[in-house]
Amino acid sequence: MTKEDELIRKKSPVNIKNKKASFEYFFIETFTAGIVLTGTEIKSIRLGKASLVDTYCTIINGELWVKGMNVSPYFYGSYNNHELKRDRKLLLTKREIAKLALATKQTGYTIVPLLVFIDQNGRAKMDIALCKGKKEFDKRQTLKEKEDRREMDRAMKTFKH
Repeated sequence: MTKEDELIRKKSPVNIKNKKASFEYFFIETFTAGIVLTGTEIKSIRLGKASLVDTYCTIINGELWVKGMNVSPYFYGSYNNHELKRDRKLLLTKREIAKLALATKQTGYTIVPLLVFIDQNGRAKMDIALCKGKKEFDKRQTLKEKEDRREMDRAMKTFKH
């Protein structure tokens, strides 16, 4: 990811994150994909009314799909509103999809959504990652590192004052 890409994500008015992903998986490689949405879905996402809890990606017939993504109904949507948890197509190049398909055939690898954001053109994009699942001891190690970082930050704050 370039600095420009990171800046776009930070400036985005919407940043819907999958917070559990970094705890559950090691990230091997990340990709940015477009999402095929209906009119009321993009309006809900722009309001931040979406969730990536328990979502995953799968490849069906050479196409990448995100399953379990919760996009709340748009308040002003009337009868045109969308389904809450329908499968949504992700847009990647054929080469990237083939690479992901090959990698996920190996045991322990999966594709996980990390972040939904709005780019500078107003389109919804999703960061996905090829991941390998963590074992129980890896999760404990991650928690220990997080706790150590927090303690160091506290120590630095008290040291400065």
